[in-house]
Amino acid sequence: MVGPESTEGRVVVGIDIGGSGIKGAPVDTSTGHLTRERIRLLTPHPATPQAVAGTVAELVEQIGHPGPLGVTLPAVVQHGVARTAANIDGGWVDTDAAGLLASATGRQVAVINDADAAGVAEMRFGAGRGVDGVVVMVTLGTGIGSAVFVDGRLVPNTELGHLHLHGGDAEDYAAASVREEEDLGWKEWARRVERYLQLLERLLWPDLIIVGGGVSKHAERFLPRIETRTTVVPAEMHNDAGIAGAAIFAPAG
Repeated sequence: MVGPESTEGRVVVGIDIGGSGIKGAPVDTSTGHLTRERIRLLTPHPATPQAVAGTVAELVEQIGHPGPLGVTLPAVVQHGVARTAANIDGGWVDTDAAGLLASATGRQVAVINDADAAGVAEMRFGAGRGVDGVVVMVTLGTGIGSAVFVDGRLVPNTELGHLHLHGGDAEDYAAASVREEEDLGWKEWARRVERYLQLLERLLWPDLIIVGGGVSKHAERFLPRIETRTTVVPAEMHNDAGIAGAAIFAPAG
């Protein structure tokens, strides 16, 4: 079982902090289902720690569900402390994210890397359910996030969106945001994603690759164009995976 087992059967709030939006909802952690429609607020720019904390506090107030929070962050997170800053302000580096958000919301808070949270949700409730061996989840959005599992166990903070590809970071070449910014057709963008997934194959030899992020809702437009040795499937939870995964990691108190 991936993720903390103690969360099962609870309804807790999961919050997913992204480069463009911060969204959240109460989640039934036994099923991964959102118990109410999610609420989304725009990510402040610049996305400084204090600005984001204020938006999270506003979001929590609008959601209105009591209890602890699980929160994702597009960063390497070690014991609640952000160690990198991907698609958010550089001021997050070495910030006690869990402590800051707890202070801003008045709740107990656990913070986890955003792609790790989405991957945990997909492994427990979605496309990775029951799959052994090496599974790689990639989230294609503002950047590229990754989550790696070995026999269902998470290897945290892999950050494989920053692998070197086409002269720079892979996410600067193949993220979903790049398709929109460069006005790429689905076929051209699929070729970029294919090169990225083939790079992952050469490094990790996975048994399954799950493609998530909001763009996974349009999987039929690009995944059939991609050729890999590994089976590649779209995420089943789409853009709710981060919220559900965050809720799984919420503190027990």
